[in-house]
Amino acid sequence: MAEQKQNISREKTIVRTGIIGIVANVFLASFKAVVGLTVHSTAMVLDAVNNFSDVLSSVVTIIGTKIASKKPDKKHPLGHGRVEYLSQMIIAALILYAGITALWESIQKIIHPVDPEHSAISLTVISVAVVVKIFLGLYVRKQGKTARSDLLISSGTDALFDAILSTAVLISAVILMLFKFNIEAYVSVIISLFILKAGFEIIKEAVDDMLGHRVEGEYTQKVKECVSSFPEVHGVYDVILHNYGPDRYLGSLHIEIDDTTTADKIDSLTRAISGKVFADTGIILTAIGIYSRNTSDDELMRIRDEITKLVVDHEHVLQLHGFYVDEVRKRVTFDVVIGFEEEDREKLLAHVVEDARKVVPGYEVVAALDSDISD
Repeated sequence: MAEQKQNISREKTIVRTGIIGIVANVFLASFKAVVGLTVHSTAMVLDAVNNFSDVLSSVVTIIGTKIASKKPDKKHPLGHGRVEYLSQMIIAALILYAGITALWESIQKIIHPVDPEHSAISLTVISVAVVVKIFLGLYVRKQGKTARSDLLISSGTDALFDAILSTAVLISAVILMLFKFNIEAYVSVIISLFILKAGFEIIKEAVDDMLGHRVEGEYTQKVKECVSSFPEVHGVYDVILHNYGPDRYLGSLHIEIDDTTTADKIDSLTRAISGKVFADTGIILTAIGIYSRNTSDDELMRIRDEITKLVVDHEHVLQLHGFYVDEVRKRVTFDVVIGFEEEDREKLLAHVVEDARKVVPGYEVVAALDSDISD
């Protein structure tokens, strides 16, 4: 219920902010377009086009958020949250289209220049646009951080860039009026390149989200802190979180517990862990794996410490966990986390195994390779 209320609040924040952005950008774009056409200012007209693309972006953001907030169904049992990433791609396409069009028109104006006829009115419009864009950008970014919405954060940042670009138009207009030197076509090229840059950055972010990127450390640290609060847990490892939309995570992890823990206690413990993690973080744990810890023999603990120190001394070895000695089968097992900086991780793993065998001659050493997937 708490998660549902949070999602509803998030949706309302994004929609409300999107509507404010639409109203503000329609107002700015209309005035810039009228004044720009009147005074023959290509830069101002292109700035207006950029504002109209922001309007479309806000519309896509609202529609995408509405779809993403739909309840899970049989066809999409994990919800529709990833629609927001598709929305980012659509927004990026709109921005790129605006940038390419603007660049083409700017080049034409350089080849066939037309001197704009700025007045006090046009300068006033540009000045007001700068102020409005600064306030709008700061407001949208703040709401985006509150709602943890990459779409809003990107929109807010884009609005602040627009303020800079409008300032460039204002400066070029002042230069023309004071020194009779026309640089607006070149300023238009710069504006076009900024628009294209913004489009490519949004595409990159959306692609990263769809491919699956490294989860922010604050999420995994919260999960580890939550699970570690249980006295029965001696370690939390292999935390994997799958993103199904902003702030919608399903995950799995391993915990290390005493080898004397019975099945009924494990069942009770894992249920309690899943409930606490969801209550504290909103993350759903779909699986909790178990690593058994030797507790019956101090000598086995000494071996564990010696092998751990030996293994982690290797460059690019980040961690050893899941260590267990099976005295009946004469087998030592553990997992090794090796960083992606290591070019041949399999070779390093084999070297680690050979070093471990020297500590426990007569035992089979089995090591599993883990990747550095979370902080």
